Amino acid sequence: MLKKVLVILVIAAMSLTLLAGCGSESSDEKLIGFVTDVGGVNDQSFNQLAWSGLTRLGAETTARVMYIESHDDSDYAPNFDSFVDQGADLIWGVGFMLGDATQLAGLDYPDFQFAIIDYAYDPADVPNNNVTGVVFAAEQCSFLVGFIAGKMTETGIVGHINGIQSPIMESFAVGFYAGVLTANPDAVIFGQYSGSFGDAAAGKAIANQYYADGADIIYSAAGFTGSGAIEAAKEQGKWAIGVDMCQNWIAPDNVMTSALKRVDVAMFDLSKEVYDGTYTAGGTRVYDLTNDGVGYSTTGNFIRQDVINEVEAIKARIISGEFKVPSTAAELEAMFPGAYTMPPA
Repeated sequence: MLKKVLVILVIAAMSLTLLAGCGSESSDEKLIGFVTDVGGVNDQSFNQLAWSGLTRLGAETTARVMYIESHDDSDYAPNFDSFVDQGADLIWGVGFMLGDATQLAGLDYPDFQFAIIDYAYDPADVPNNNVTGVVFAAEQCSFLVGFIAGKMTETGIVGHINGIQSPIMESFAVGFYAGVLTANPDAVIFGQYSGSFGDAAAGKAIANQYYADGADIIYSAAGFTGSGAIEAAKEQGKWAIGVDMCQNWIAPDNVMTSALKRVDVAMFDLSKEVYDGTYTAGGTRVYDLTNDGVGYSTTGNFIRQDVINEVEAIKARIISGEFKVPSTAAELEAMFPGAYTMPPA
């Protein structure tokens, strides 16, 4: 009889341990959820950087962090629903493509908190004040790497590969064009939308064509699609410019610099506020050069010191407000008439 009692107690203890491992939440835990766009969490760029911000939170606190990958836009709503069912304390949508789905989730679940990267709402569109937009001055970091490309090109021809057409992606292109032409008014710039954030083969094909036509530096702002362009640079011994995170690790001898868009910092900051109980919901958070929300990398030491000096000087002028980087095609046209061409995919 005693043996039976011991066996029952052991089984009960094992059951409690298994339940704890399957997500039971202590009173001081918070659950932060992350719904990816169609690029997937291992895109070597945007989503991977976002996830690194949450894994940092998980390492530094008792918060639980989770992601759910989206394979197409029909997955967005069910993925938000899944985190609601789990009682998440903050649910992230990462990428402008989730803008509508995040807004609808905020309307459907007024008692839950949502945040989204690369999207801002009119307050009237989120009456529950439970959706926070986070935007980045992508034109600023793109300008800086464009300036570097304009100074470092040897052929006088550089290229830009964009993702899916949108105002945000336009700001990447516009900033790059403005940077190149500020540094080198005679430069030729190839540019087009790839039509995808997850097609490395397309990125590689476009890059190979650019290189064949004389480009020696290519900047890709297209998520995983851009990894194909970096692969092309590696194979051909040319230069690539990364985006979002420092992508030098992908091709250490070929990634000259990267336009840094600190999605990881934003994900960590807001999520940590939720964890600490200091979070203010709603509105729009802006990350730019003034708060180190964007920037450029120097990993590999490929950029000449005289160029770095010039970049830092113009960066200071941007921060002070003396120089404004254009963020739209119309603003770029006013600065460099007739210079901008970015045909759709």
